[in-house]
Amino acid sequence: MAGVTVGRMTKWEYATVPLLVHATKQILDTWGEDGWELVQVVPGPNNPEQLVAYLKRPKQ
Repeated sequence: MAGVTVGRMTKWEYATVPLLVHATKQILDTWGEDGWELVQVVPGPNNPEQLVAYLKRPKQ
């Protein structure tokens, strides 16, 4: 594939954040203002009722 230019790959950093049911929006809004994007929300490993958010943002 001669002549094809490949751009730089984005490097990411990740965070896991426990979510409090009564403050989920506030927690996600706060992280979002710092440039974090929500990837997924899953049940916690030790307590399925505790939700954990996985977030990512490009490395600076």
